[in-house]
Amino acid sequence: MAKILLVEDEVNIASFIERGLQEFGHEVSVAYDGISGWELVQKESFQLLILDIIMPKLNGLQLCRQYRQLHGYQSPVIMLTALGTTDDIVGGLDAGADDYLVKPFSFQELEARIKALLRRSGSDTSTLVLQCADLTLDPAGHRVIRGDAIIDLTVKEFRLLEYFMQNQGVALSRMNLLKHVWDKDFDTNTNVVDVYVNYLRAKIDKDFEHKLIRTVVGIGYMMEG
Repeated sequence: MAKILLVEDEVNIASFIERGLQEFGHEVSVAYDGISGWELVQKESFQLLILDIIMPKLNGLQLCRQYRQLHGYQSPVIMLTALGTTDDIVGGLDAGADDYLVKPFSFQELEARIKALLRRSGSDTSTLVLQCADLTLDPAGHRVIRGDAIIDLTVKEFRLLEYFMQNQGVALSRMNLLKHVWDKDFDTNTNVVDVYVNYLRAKIDKDFEHKLIRTVVGIGYMMEG
């Protein structure tokens, strides 16, 4: 299966997750604080990371940012958190995480998220360059360019844009975006999709005359050139 790094300071939770991952055939390395986790990622390569947010010495958000700077975006990162507000979710995803789980959670849910992220990271379509009008997205290089401008996106902004560009001309509902970009069903009252669409618009549309993302009243959003 996958070589996974688990960084979790609560020993009982770390032991529970480690045993479950091993039962599914994963190779697991465990660190109990952010500094130890950082030392491991500098010496070894991992196919997926699971990081607790609140940890001593170096928290999960800081560790994720440092990991992205060192290794880029090839390996998915799942955040574990006791905090579940929209601001907390956005903060974790902005740090470079691909997904998050709010404690307490079932191991079956964690394994389902792992499988979804590993499928995505190993997809054959991940190297195809996408184009919409003068906007170009290069998945392999995690690069977005509009006109002559290089646009910096977080992991989740990048994935949201990629999904829009894969479905140009299609009206996408918020639930559709939650399912395919976040791989989950949120509380239907969440505004995380609207928050991220606004982030994306500010980066790819705000400074350009021709807007690519438009609101479809009563449905959601659509990208078209």
